[in-house]
Amino acid sequence: MAGRSITVVGECVADAFVEPGAARPGELALRVLPGGGPANTAVALARLGTPTRFLGRISGDPFGELFRAHLAGSGVELSGAVRAAEPSTLALAALDGDGHADYSFHAEGTADWQWTERELAAARADGSVCVHTGSLALVREPGGPRIEDLLAGVRAGATVSIDPNVRPLLVEPEAYRRRLPRWCELADLLRLSADDLALLLPDTTPEQGCDHFHRAGARLVVITLAEHGALASLDGRRVRVPAPPTPVVDTVGAGDSFTAGLLHSLAEQGFLGGRLDALTVEGLERACAFAVRVAARTVAVAGANPPWAGEL
Repeated sequence: MAGRSITVVGECVADAFVEPGAARPGELALRVLPGGGPANTAVALARLGTPTRFLGRISGDPFGELFRAHLAGSGVELSGAVRAAEPSTLALAALDGDGHADYSFHAEGTADWQWTERELAAARADGSVCVHTGSLALVREPGGPRIEDLLAGVRAGATVSIDPNVRPLLVEPEAYRRRLPRWCELADLLRLSADDLALLLPDTTPEQGCDHFHRAGARLVVITLAEHGALASLDGRRVRVPAPPTPVVDTVGAGDSFTAGLLHSLAEQGFLGGRLDALTVEGLERACAFAVRVAARTVAVAGANPPWAGEL
């Protein structure tokens, strides 16, 4: 796992999609797929060929077994994952005509947020060039602050990547705003979507958002713009890449796959392992161009099903 391995910390979520027309009268048909932003990113990284370790609290219930099979089947290393007694987090998703998912979450008392200091101390990311986290596991109590402490402890040897992945139905945006200054102090790379930006900093352009997060401490800020590609800013030096024209089945997992493509390319080019001091604008543009290709392949299929390296 040495060299260019990446550790991902966070949650697994069971994405239950309503299947219109598949149920008999009086029934609701659901199709359950493994999801959760950090888990999606770990799967995408491993499929691209990056040695990937996932640190998560995975339930022993049937959903948890689904998560473990999905992660391991994609090549993710699970020795740091905790087998938790609590139930799995469930997200009920209904898709609109454009493939965008509308979620309702069932997440109280579930496994993903209950990290103890002892569990995280035993799961330190030794040797990884990057630790990526974010989403609900970083913002929910009691685990969020403990993951922040983990990030502070690994910064000496690892690049820190954070994706806030704002979920306003489950956590008020104000909670993210309160924690963002600390996250920007810890993060070398902050990746967020245009939707995240609108929730965190209303009436702010992507360029203004980049400058705001730079001032807070993040050296590299990347904002994904759906069909318009992505904007990346390295200490204020901007890169824009277009998204390839793609027929969209749904957008589930697109941002997570983008993040994985970005980190994979940065690792492959040798830029991870510290404060991004060697990163060039040319290397960043190459990484972003690869990342939008990975995201495009993900939206072209149902669910968070990122491509394998051979499919690119």
